[in-house]
Amino acid sequence: MFLHVRQANYMDGYRIRLRFNDGAEGIVDLSDCLEGEVFEPLKDLTRFKAFHVDPDIETIVWDNGADMAPEFLYEKMTVIA
Repeated sequence: MFLHVRQANYMDGYRIRLRFNDGAEGIVDLSDCLEGEVFEPLKDLTRFKAFHVDPDIETIVWDNGADMAPEFLYEKMTVIA
């Protein structure tokens, strides 16, 4: 099964609550993932909060072109029971 992000909501800090197409839900903390040319600008919380789920690639994206693979997010996620 291919993983797709269906819903994403900002929590606090660099944490996002995610729901995937397989029904799994959880929280991912991206505070340690914002390195490199594309992700460094997202350390500004105002920019970080401006993500959305792109309907074409079905993952979270930011206006500066940054995105994260659904598989990466799924593995990093703390599942909500």
